[in-house]
Amino acid sequence: MAKTDAQRFGGEFGPVRNKETKGVSLSTFKSLVWTSNIGGLVLVAISLEFFTQANWFWATICLVTGIIIALFPSNYEIVGMEEFEEEKDTEEE
Repeated sequence: MAKTDAQRFGGEFGPVRNKETKGVSLSTFKSLVWTSNIGGLVLVAISLEFFTQANWFWATICLVTGIIIALFPSNYEIVGMEEFEEEKDTEEE
């Protein structure tokens, strides 16, 4: 019986990727980056408004959440990047 690794949530990203995970395409990655950056900026703007009203708890929550959302897509694995570098190495030889 072959050993199979359990598929974790979000298995397409992270430092260790299974053979079954496919990653995301470059266009999907760009969409995720734009969406998360806009969402993160909106939350940071809301947190600045809370800071001006001296509502420190919600301002801090919105600021931390905005930073986390803006950094989220940096964990994604882009499909096709490995093959390009392997082909480049074989052309140099």
